[in-house]
Amino acid sequence: MKYVIMIHSNPQPWGHPTSNYLPDYQDVPPEQRERMNSEFEKMLGELHEKGELLGGEALGAPESSRLYRWSDGKPLLTDGPYSEAKEHLAGFFLIDVEDHARAEEIAARFSGPGETVELRPTMWAGGPA
Repeated sequence: MKYVIMIHSNPQPWGHPTSNYLPDYQDVPPEQRERMNSEFEKMLGELHEKGELLGGEALGAPESSRLYRWSDGKPLLTDGPYSEAKEHLAGFFLIDVEDHARAEEIAARFSGPGETVELRPTMWAGGPA
């Protein structure tokens, strides 16, 4: 079953990893941050070795996005982001796991101080509709 893990964040300034730019994360003692980063990298390696991590990407700053909407029978281009929001999509990971419980287990490990993690099944790649 394939799932997308989406990382929502709003660092100021925008940068990656987004957690480094978030006050909640910066409030964590340096030793704990180093441990968290090390554990995260180890987890990514384990997911890759098991074939569960298919890929992922960090995304550019929200203001660099371009939106295409359909208007008056043709595409209308505008600058992004889509809406004024406190959080923006910062990046995503695509996973392929045995079941929903495993997807939930992995998604929980992606969460961190000041960020929101969204887990969503893909539509046609073996996930629930």
